[in-house]
Amino acid sequence: MQLVAVKPCISCSRRNLFSNNANFVTNGKVANLKRLTSSSHISSRQSLFPSSTSAPSKRLENLSPRAMSGAAENNPLPGLPIDLRGKRAFIAGIADDNGYGWAIAKSLAAAGAEILVGTWVPALNIFESSLRRGKFDESRKLPDGSLMEITKVYPLDAVYDNPEAVPEDVNSNKRYAGSSKWTVQEVAESVKQDFGSIDILVHSLANGPEVIKPLLETSRNGYLAAVSASSYSFISLLQHFVPIMNPGGASISLTYIASEKIIPGYGGGMSSAKAALESDTRVLAFEAGRKHRIRVNTISAGPLRSRAAKAIGFIDMMIDYSSANAPLQKELSAEEVGNAAAFLASPLASAITGAVVYVDNGLNAMGVGVDSPIFENLDIPKDNN
Repeated sequence: MQLVAVKPCISCSRRNLFSNNANFVTNGKVANLKRLTSSSHISSRQSLFPSSTSAPSKRLENLSPRAMSGAAENNPLPGLPIDLRGKRAFIAGIADDNGYGWAIAKSLAAAGAEILVGTWVPALNIFESSLRRGKFDESRKLPDGSLMEITKVYPLDAVYDNPEAVPEDVNSNKRYAGSSKWTVQEVAESVKQDFGSIDILVHSLANGPEVIKPLLETSRNGYLAAVSASSYSFISLLQHFVPIMNPGGASISLTYIASEKIIPGYGGGMSSAKAALESDTRVLAFEAGRKHRIRVNTISAGPLRSRAAKAIGFIDMMIDYSSANAPLQKELSAEEVGNAAAFLASPLASAITGAVVYVDNGLNAMGVGVDSPIFENLDIPKDNN
């Protein structure tokens, strides 16, 4: 769930935080990412069978142990890996290390992709400072023990398409002082100038200034602000980045089940914004697919205990509700959403576009809450592990 009860926007710093060899790493829960590790992260191994003067048995003759080296980047990986080596991703909406955006960046990096980040301008200084001081070090670790490298961080406010659209009160706001070229158009131009092209575009941001208000009490400005920051921003990003995306690339956004089901407390026009985002995903998949061979999908993620979601005030209840009623009775992890995004961005998903992919432990499939007292006399299956 991507919620913020503050003024919309996202951003990130244009300058390199460190040299190109500096590493930034991701979350500590690494189990879910082990299959994403690229061959460039796999060290060479000794043969499974040491040399011997005795002849091997018939059962072992056809076994050919394979060693992998970090230098063998062009060698195919065994099995059916998610391999994003040589790909470059721009993730818009990362401002800390515990949201879905960070988890997606981590999964993409573990699969070998180069990472560029966009951070909301007012959050930029804190984000960069936390990276420099090592505050995110523990959560930055990849499955192989290395650090996720963020090549560059750009300041970004996706509410504004170009400099002409920025109001004077925002331009003069001290929270934007010291940053420049942070509108969507300017960031896309900067990325083109710095790197030429990208392969993966991730929209991981949402904001509704009146999200705690019921829809009946939401103002026009509050409603339009939610749609602008949470759904039109995706259109704007794709519009400006598509010209620098390589054919066969992928774009991914994040939505929420409130787009199609009633979630009391998820107000201020946010449910409408998510419904618009899903509809736009289908239309953009057609247009970007036909014109640019770009795939467009959105992930409907379950509730996450992120800083943004905590601002709503009932995220813990939603997580408890999900655990009690979803087919899979467990708390959803950010890494699970990150891994799904890595799959959608990879060649393995080359025929998937215009889709809403649910990553919510199956909660979307439920028609009723089975924890209701109404069902107390029914033999409802439960996970007792």
